[in-house]
Amino acid sequence: MPSAADYSAIEHLRDGGRIEVRALRPDDQVDMLTAVDRTSIQSRQRRFFAPKRSFSDKEISFFMNIDFADHVALVAQIDEDGRPVIAGGGRYIVAQSGRAELAFVVIDAYQGKGIGTALMRHLLVIARDAGLKELTAEVLPENVAMLSIFNRFGFRSSAGGDPQVRHLTLKLS
Repeated sequence: MPSAADYSAIEHLRDGGRIEVRALRPDDQVDMLTAVDRTSIQSRQRRFFAPKRSFSDKEISFFMNIDFADHVALVAQIDEDGRPVIAGGGRYIVAQSGRAELAFVVIDAYQGKGIGTALMRHLLVIARDAGLKELTAEVLPENVAMLSIFNRFGFRSSAGGDPQVRHLTLKLS
């Protein structure tokens, strides 16, 4: 398998469309910011737990400067009117040795097509290959679609600090 930094795979969506799930690259910054701008306030709130309208330079740097060891980020790129655009992204960040936290976002126009599921599947492959033992996620209870994806992959509820957030855990074998 290629290294996480060179990761690329083609996936077929529920509607018959195709996406490329690939590693986030430094030259994706403009496309990433465009994707965020195309994402509704509600979807951004579900991802960031706040009605995020824009990002600071420091936040942009954090989201774009990926080392593919402790911070792995994939994007789902789709053809839109003859040009590739980012339709979603997923990442994990190693919180402590052997354990990482996952997060996803999909542009509203592409939700429900299987992009989140595809990103999850590929992040799990990379996480296992990296030797991670556990993945965690925090999800707002109203984010039913994301909770469904986590459930399908075997994540279980776990105790967490904030009662307004669902804390999920998956042990990797």
